[in-house]
Amino acid sequence: MASEVHGTQHFDLAKRVEIKFSEDAMKTTQTIISHYPAERIKSALLPVLHIAQAEFGGWLSPEVMDYVASVLQIKPIEVFEVASFYSMFHLAPVGKCVFEVCQTSSCWLNGAEDIVKYMEKKLNIKLGETTADGMFTLKVAECLGSCGTAPMMQCGASFHENLTYEKVDALIADYRQGGKQRSYTDLDYKNTL
Repeated sequence: MASEVHGTQHFDLAKRVEIKFSEDAMKTTQTIISHYPAERIKSALLPVLHIAQAEFGGWLSPEVMDYVASVLQIKPIEVFEVASFYSMFHLAPVGKCVFEVCQTSSCWLNGAEDIVKYMEKKLNIKLGETTADGMFTLKVAECLGSCGTAPMMQCGASFHENLTYEKVDALIADYRQGGKQRSYTDLDYKNTL
């Protein structure tokens, strides 16, 4: 992997050799790929990146992106371009639970800025940081499509709307007690109003 593909990220060939989807993840990936004509295999990139991110610790290292490129038989730069464009993909390690608070108009007008400040204080971190125990990362996101129930945030596949300080406290406690990595591929998601 050339350094121009991943900028300042270091590529470790020894790590790359070790990276391989689990049997279940590969089966799901092959099913997704089968939905597209062979000449349009790149169309499977977004869902395959979600699988890879969930499979390999919640983020996409250069080695993981290179592996995804090999699975889809596309160029590594094509994977990096997509992964670096969308905020749902993480190019550096994150906590098990990534709280993404919507920062667009409806949410901000309804108190998202106060929710973010409250969460920073509650978690003892700033935006973009991860708690010392590796449990939580706090981010803001562009419109998450829930303007009528603002302010809101998501954690993996779960949406949490009409946020208040009390709801944030309960969510933090719930996710901490669960203790597991949350991803966009979660099938046990829960949406709260």
